[in-house]
Amino acid sequence: MFGAGAMGTAVAMHLARADHDVVLWASEFDARVLPDLETERRHPALPEHLPESLLILGPGRLQEAGKGLDLAIMAANSGGARSLARVVHGGCGTPPIVLAIAKGLEPETGSRMSQVYGEEFAGARIASMGGPCLAAEIAQDLPTAAVIASARIDAAETAAGAFRSGGFLAEVTDDVVGVEYCTVAKNVAAIGLGILDGLGKAAGFSYRNAKAALFSLAVAELADLIVALGGMRETAQGLAGLGDTLVTSLGGRNRLFGELIGEGADPQSALGQLVDRGMTVEGVESALDVARLATEAGVHMPFHAQVGHVLFDGAPAASLLKLPERMSG
Repeated sequence: MFGAGAMGTAVAMHLARADHDVVLWASEFDARVLPDLETERRHPALPEHLPESLLILGPGRLQEAGKGLDLAIMAANSGGARSLARVVHGGCGTPPIVLAIAKGLEPETGSRMSQVYGEEFAGARIASMGGPCLAAEIAQDLPTAAVIASARIDAAETAAGAFRSGGFLAEVTDDVVGVEYCTVAKNVAAIGLGILDGLGKAAGFSYRNAKAALFSLAVAELADLIVALGGMRETAQGLAGLGDTLVTSLGGRNRLFGELIGEGADPQSALGQLVDRGMTVEGVESALDVARLATEAGVHMPFHAQVGHVLFDGAPAASLLKLPERMSG
């Protein structure tokens, strides 16, 4: 495991509990949490201690981390994926299989994670993971399901086999495009549904009917986008799309960001509040990505577009309560 953020650590914990030989390598960007990992045997953002068998290595022990490597799991966020790949390639060479667990697109290029790692690890089999996978629940060994995508289905099966256990379902698909683009749009939907939560808190209503309708619309729009981009509708309607959109809309930073806006904060103020608390809100950049992708693909996405209007164009939060005349078509 390369990268000791919350998700990378949680996944390493799961794999170690599944009796694999796992090394969690902390980069220089993980320096803040490395002492906790080494001395307390716990990541400060996670609720459980590390399994005894999980080996922690610091930045200066990269070559040791790469010895005998069968599966390299890359846990940098989408903005740091390429730099991590170059560091790992320089210290370990090209692993046989590279699995990306970050979600979203590379900010500078708009490239998907499999494209980034494919460029940096020429000759490796590349796979990407999607689906409703909250780091805290993986760390707690709670039931989880994910989907692993690769153009080489043997690589997807190998990676999925490492994850599978009694409490972890890992499906496989060759729809890499569908899985990776699903990881972009789900944060935008979470912001929009969080806005409804905030509006409800301010007004004393729940807006459950509206949330259900708009959640359905968000998934339908996502499916149209995925198909237009070359993916499969089934992917958008499965774990990678519907499942991840649901779990992200139930909680987390993007939903909270939306809730603050719904309660009356302007988007910049709401974002500042969360940044001050050490939180990153990926959905802000994702809203721009989705708008660009929808325009390029010629896909009508009124719910996602309206979230963008609230974030960037000064549209009132309550504008999201105006349901479209039709939910599809």
